Amino acid sequence: MRRIWTVELRPQTGGPLLACPHPRCAAATPLSAPSARSAALTHLARHARADVLPSHLRTCQCRDQGCHWHPRHRGCAGPVPLALTLGRGGRAWRLADACAACAAATSHTAVVPDTQLGSPRSPTPPAPTHAGHRLGAEERLRVRETLTYLAAALPQFTSPAARLLAVQCTLRADTRGRARLRAGLLRGMRLHGRREVWEELAQGAWLRCPDLRSARVEVQLLDGTVLDQAPGRRARCRAAHWALNPTPSHLPSASPPALHLVTLILAAHTTDRTTGSLDMDVLTRLSGHSRQQSAELLDRLIAVRALAAWHQNRDTDEVLWELPAHTKATPGTWCPLPPIR
Repeated sequence: MRRIWTVELRPQTGGPLLACPHPRCAAATPLSAPSARSAALTHLARHARADVLPSHLRTCQCRDQGCHWHPRHRGCAGPVPLALTLGRGGRAWRLADACAACAAATSHTAVVPDTQLGSPRSPTPPAPTHAGHRLGAEERLRVRETLTYLAAALPQFTSPAARLLAVQCTLRADTRGRARLRAGLLRGMRLHGRREVWEELAQGAWLRCPDLRSARVEVQLLDGTVLDQAPGRRARCRAAHWALNPTPSHLPSASPPALHLVTLILAAHTTDRTTGSLDMDVLTRLSGHSRQQSAELLDRLIAVRALAAWHQNRDTDEVLWELPAHTKATPGTWCPLPPIR
C-alpha cells in the first residue's frame, strides 16, 4: 500500500487554501490563517487513520521513491513509523511511512507516535494496577512522544525554556486544548513571570498568551493536534509530573533550561535505567540545538555529574550514554563508572 499523503497551503487574499492531491479529497478549501497549520496536520492524520496498516506490513516509502528525500546514508534500517516532513518554507507537509534511518536523515522531519493517530476523543483507558505499572516506563513513553510532537510543531530555534514549558502545557491540556499551570509549578521551573517565554510560544501561533497576574495561569493551545492525545489526561498528568524531575537522571534545580531540556531528552530515551542511545540528528531536532551545542551540553552534564560518560559512534552517528550509579553506603553520592568504549 502506498502510504504517502501531502497537503499544501496556498496563499491567497482572505486566507490560505488547503490543497490535497488525494483522489478522495475535494477541491482546495479556504482556511483562516491562525488555524492553517493545525488544519493541515489534522487533514493528514485523517488520511493515516483511514488507511491504517499494521506496523509489520509497512514499507519504507522513501526507499520506494529512490531515497531522494534525504542525502545519502548507510541504507534503510530500523522500524517503519510515520514521519512528518515540513517543506517549502512551511507551506507543504508530507506524512509517509519511512524507516528510522531515512527519517533521521531527512531534514525538517519528526517521527509521529502511533498514539497520536488514535481515534479523536477516544475514551480514557482504565488506569493500570500498581502491580502491572512499571514506575516511570509509561511516563517516559508519554514524554518521548510529546518531545517528538513538539519538534515538529514548534519553530526550529524555539528556546529550551519555551520547549520545557510547552511539554507541561501539552501533557496537562484537556480535551478543549486548555491547560492550567499553578504559580508554584512555574516557580519550581524558574519560569514564573517570564512573559518572554510565553510570548515566544505565542509568536509561533502555538498558544494564546495568557494573563500571568493570577495565581493559576490558564492557557489556550491553538494547535488542534493536542486535542487527540492518548491516553487519558490522568496518565498524561503523571507524565508531566515525571518530566519535572525525570528519574533516574539528577540535575541541580538551578541549572539552566538548556541542561534541563537535554537531561529530559536523555531520561526519556534511557532504556534500562543506566544506559541509552539516540541518533545525534534526533537529539539536535528534539532540543533545537546544533550538533556542536549538543556535544557541549553533554560535556556539561558530565561536569555536574548528571552523566557518567557519553560517546558518539562516528560510523552510525549514534550517541550513547551512561548515567551515574548511587553507592549503597552513602546515598546521593556518585560512584565512578568506566567510560564507554
